[in-house]
Amino acid sequence: MQGKIKHIVILVHPYSTLLNISAPVEAFQTAINHFDQVGRDVGFTYQLHIVSADTNHTVGMSPGVVLTCESSYREITYPVDTLIVAGAPRKNGVANDVLLWLKEQSQTVRRICAMCAGAFILAEAGVLINKRATTHWMLCEEMARTYPQTIVNPEAIFVKDGNVYTSAGVTAGLDLALAFIEEDLGRTFALHVARIMVLFLKRPGNQTQYSAMLESQQTDHQPLNNAIRWICDHLQQPEITVEQLAAQSRMSPRNFARVFVRELHITPIKYVEKLRLEAACRYLTDTRLNMDEIARLCGWKNSNNMNRIFLKTFNTSPSQYRRNFSSSFS
Repeated sequence: MQGKIKHIVILVHPYSTLLNISAPVEAFQTAINHFDQVGRDVGFTYQLHIVSADTNHTVGMSPGVVLTCESSYREITYPVDTLIVAGAPRKNGVANDVLLWLKEQSQTVRRICAMCAGAFILAEAGVLINKRATTHWMLCEEMARTYPQTIVNPEAIFVKDGNVYTSAGVTAGLDLALAFIEEDLGRTFALHVARIMVLFLKRPGNQTQYSAMLESQQTDHQPLNNAIRWICDHLQQPEITVEQLAAQSRMSPRNFARVFVRELHITPIKYVEKLRLEAACRYLTDTRLNMDEIARLCGWKNSNNMNRIFLKTFNTSPSQYRRNFSSSFS
């Protein structure tokens, strides 16, 4: 494993969040600790650096956390392979000389990335001009308004445009770090790292930032919860109607539809479609079932219907989705 060193630099500032820093550190360190399981000599190793966006090596962060960095960004003498900017409340930002340095680095490093609201820092530095990008879903509208030359995707977990990467909320930074490992060492090894870290799911970048099941957990309306459980138990059923769901909630169809939208901000039929789509994604990546089998399990009459919905939602076919995101691990 000796040979070339890929220097991974995480730039931190007083507005950083701990998970934006620790997520890539843990992912890359886990990869380093298990390089012998790649199955071949990759000819390089990673070296991690926590670097301050100030001349002071000690960075005080909220709430009451003090981080000692190995150096300031001005003291870097090695070639940076991957530069990661930690997230920040967009109202604060960083000094102009740091923004200039980021702009210069974006033209030389192999990868430059921002975690969560760190995308505002890259945008302020001019790195995201005419680039596709994302940030936390609550900030996407503000980012598009503040930086109109940036093409903001409010749905994606993370976005790659050339050598520039941006990610959504803080946990999405872990997905992006795993994506970097996959780029360098392959999907199988990246999934191995994810399993070592006991992650429930390694999410692809084009997966929506929030799932239908997560949306449903925001309500404690018991009649609706009864209907949601019924949907999950009957997802294979091709036709799920508002009338059937209303019956599970002991409500009239009209009142059920009104309450469902009020509580979950989505119509019952669109909610069912999102659950079908999420289930199909899991079957595609986690099983060897063929397309027709998966379509039937998810309540679509045939794979043509599933294919049409995947093209509409992900701009890719189910078979291509499987090739991109499934694992060769058994």
